[in-house]
Amino acid sequence: MEKQTDRRSGAYARRRAHFALAFFALMAIGLFAWNPDNLYLWIKALHIIAVISWMAGLFYMPRLFIYHTDAEPGSVQSETFKVMERRLLRIIMTPAMMLTWIFGLYLAWSVYGFQGGWLHAKIALVVLLTGVHMFFSRAVRAFERDENRRSARYWRFMNEAPTVLMILIVILVVVKPF
Repeated sequence: MEKQTDRRSGAYARRRAHFALAFFALMAIGLFAWNPDNLYLWIKALHIIAVISWMAGLFYMPRLFIYHTDAEPGSVQSETFKVMERRLLRIIMTPAMMLTWIFGLYLAWSVYGFQGGWLHAKIALVVLLTGVHMFFSRAVRAFERDENRRSARYWRFMNEAPTVLMILIVILVVVKPF
């Protein structure tokens, strides 16, 4: 019986991720070529889809770290967490982050001309969210080498960082307070 941690399953997951990225890229290219009257809404929809995917990964990764912290290094459980963390980061989180930035910057430029205090604050918070992503990426590599130095309690605390940033970003985007 094939396990999800086998290389074959990983290769299949990578192919699906590459297909999804290619689909997104072709869809974006097709939209720009078609140039519908509601292009803004299409790009906005793609941006929201990418944000949801990225945020799902940012919410889930620290949960994996919490459970991984309790696993004995070198155990089957620890090795399974390593596969889960690596795939989540490489196949979902990083591509979704890149698409979020691409579509978001396009919207900031084409719709708002990079004007507005709320937009500048939002971009600053997205930069912080990207920093959290990078911090989690380094943690994945540390867990991969069995060099995690953080407690489960620490990772529970870090689980809140993406949530707080997301709340602030959504408020800025919807309310546009300044």
